[in-house]
Amino acid sequence: MNLWMWLLLACLLGYSWKLLGYLVPASLLRNPRMSRVAGTMTIGLLASLTVVNALASGQALAFDARIGALAAAGIALCLRAPFLVVVLAGAGAAAGLRLLGWS
Repeated sequence: MNLWMWLLLACLLGYSWKLLGYLVPASLLRNPRMSRVAGTMTIGLLASLTVVNALASGQALAFDARIGALAAAGIALCLRAPFLVVVLAGAGAAAGLRLLGWS
């Protein structure tokens, strides 16, 4: 199978998974436990994606300005800064570290 066939297969599976979601009973979706599980899974997936994007470079670990940006954004979050300030703190930290030679 070539790449296009795999891509079409992935699209078909993703769309069919979405259609299967419409078959879930409404009573299950209104369950508070289901809401907590869905919220927790979303947070976990976003956190893991953030860490992978900050620490990975291909198949190897990367220790560069992205780690400093993630740390600065984490500190801003701990201080309960607004989202825009968190983003600007991370971007500023990455820019400053790259200016200092941490590529």
